[in-house]
Amino acid sequence: MAVLSLSDAQLAYGHVALLDHTGFSLEAGERLGLIGRNGAGKSSLLKIVAGLEKPDDGLLQMTQGLRIRYVPQEPQFDASATVFDVVSEGVAEARAVRAAYEAHEAGTDLDALQTRIEALDAWNWEQRVETTLHRLSLDGARTVGELSGGTRKRVALAQALVAVPDVLLLDEPTNHLDLDAIAWLEALLRDFRGSVMLISHDRAFLDNVVTRIIELDRGQIRSYPGNFAAYERTKEDQLAAEALASARADKLLAQEEVWVRQGVEARRTRSVARVARLQALRAQRAARRESLGQVRLELDAGVPSGKIVAELTDVTLRFGDKLIVERFSATLLRGDKVGLIGPNGAGKTTLLKLILGELAPTSGTVRQGARLAVAYFDQMRSGLDLEATLADTISPGSEWVEIGGKRKHVMSYLGDFLFAPERANAPVRTLSGGERNRLLLARLFALPANVLVLDEPTNDLDIDTLELLEELLQDYAGTVFLVSHDRRFLDDVVTSTIAWAGDESPGLWREYEGGYEDWRVQHERMLALRAAAAPPPAAPEKPRAAPAAPPPPANKPRKLSYKEQRELDELPGRIEALEAEQKRLLEMLADPQAYVKDPKAAIAAQQRHAQIDDELLAALERWEELGAR
Repeated sequence: MAVLSLSDAQLAYGHVALLDHTGFSLEAGERLGLIGRNGAGKSSLLKIVAGLEKPDDGLLQMTQGLRIRYVPQEPQFDASATVFDVVSEGVAEARAVRAAYEAHEAGTDLDALQTRIEALDAWNWEQRVETTLHRLSLDGARTVGELSGGTRKRVALAQALVAVPDVLLLDEPTNHLDLDAIAWLEALLRDFRGSVMLISHDRAFLDNVVTRIIELDRGQIRSYPGNFAAYERTKEDQLAAEALASARADKLLAQEEVWVRQGVEARRTRSVARVARLQALRAQRAARRESLGQVRLELDAGVPSGKIVAELTDVTLRFGDKLIVERFSATLLRGDKVGLIGPNGAGKTTLLKLILGELAPTSGTVRQGARLAVAYFDQMRSGLDLEATLADTISPGSEWVEIGGKRKHVMSYLGDFLFAPERANAPVRTLSGGERNRLLLARLFALPANVLVLDEPTNDLDIDTLELLEELLQDYAGTVFLVSHDRRFLDDVVTSTIAWAGDESPGLWREYEGGYEDWRVQHERMLALRAAAAPPPAAPEKPRAAPAAPPPPANKPRKLSYKEQRELDELPGRIEALEAEQKRLLEMLADPQAYVKDPKAAIAAQQRHAQIDDELLAALERWEELGAR
């Protein structure tokens, strides 16, 4: 059953129709993912559903008494307020009703107030707030001003959840959240009893959460059952069919235009219907809105850097008593695409500054390569002057941009990033969050650089631009350092991953081959091996009893046989040999040329690497079993 529906909705800004006689419905218990290009009108649609904006025309219907809560992309709170007070705003009506009942003012209908209190469960609103804070791991005594962006997002979610809404509306909920927080949010939304409608460009998040995708495209809303992966398959077929239909219509129009120009003889009275059809085809062609333009990305890698970009040997970094990096060693080569992952505050940006020589280590050595030209993408967009024009931001003092040895006019270059020429002299502050990210990418790519440092570049970018950026970085000849919590983007771009392991030891970082999924598999395998290798907890020592008669022989622990004792003695050597073989295979597989020179050997090495894991686990379990006896 639909809890709300929007029908025949119209919304336009200027001549662009964001909603063009379209609509959708939200079912009870459904988790709806809203996707579309930047500027397509997704946030406006979400605000219409939340009741914060009105469409130019159309009808929004919902079930009676429906409770809706909206969490914006960038929540704004009083910085001096406590977390408890901010979250309590979610139960503002319950607080007000109970306060009015307790005040006993003259003329107050106490029976009506009590009925409303019971309906809102207002007697226990403090307990609801405390329970929600505990569930979301929030400290109610902290002030909002001292919180990180990710924690503020949790506060906004807590404020919405404490109201026990029937419908939860979320605008880009994963922005500023780290991987652990995103996994937590996925679990929370899957367990949420009401309906959810959310805007997100995080493809892995959409795959794990939503039950239906709706796409806002050229003013129309199209529905696709299933998660994002199912949408991709259906959309590919749909786009192919749409392109074929458009091509047929254009071909028919061209044929009719040729016919009508053949002269008076071709336009006799009996062909009036054909002329009318031609006019209808012309009208359809004019009304057909073409697909929005594609961002065209080019990147100048400049002069190649030296073969070694950075070499770190036993690097340790402390800030006072806080250990950020402990005895980290790595060799990073030209062309590497390195992902850095870890929770917010772990020190990813600090480690990057160490690698690039912007910070000196407390101990250990860092050696930078030659001819490094570094370009930065800042997730906070602090490098943008909000009062500067778009043209001055890209090319200050000049009308030309040079990319790969070719000059391009700044208007044309901005057009490659979907900025119309008339907006070139508009100030940066007029841009949306996604447009500012596009502008920052445009400025970044206008600089010749052989090392790119990208700090959360995926925030606010639409899915089409994300996929184009992935292709660009895959083909980029320089070195990339990527800080991101977008799991699919990491998997599609990086060749190795530096991951925080501070839960094992403060300041510990490890390097892994491959992207996020490779790290996850290797990390879980390492945890399993470590758990298997750990000695069993020692039994508490019992106080010695007075000498007693020896127990019956049947109760004595069985000694190891000669064969078992020999097996126990040989196991450490076997485990060591297996680990050495696994290390050799890993080094071989890390070389990209291995797959070119001998693909069969590379595949066999992969299979043997997986087989060794099973043999190691069995050997460790057997060692533990025999050692315990």
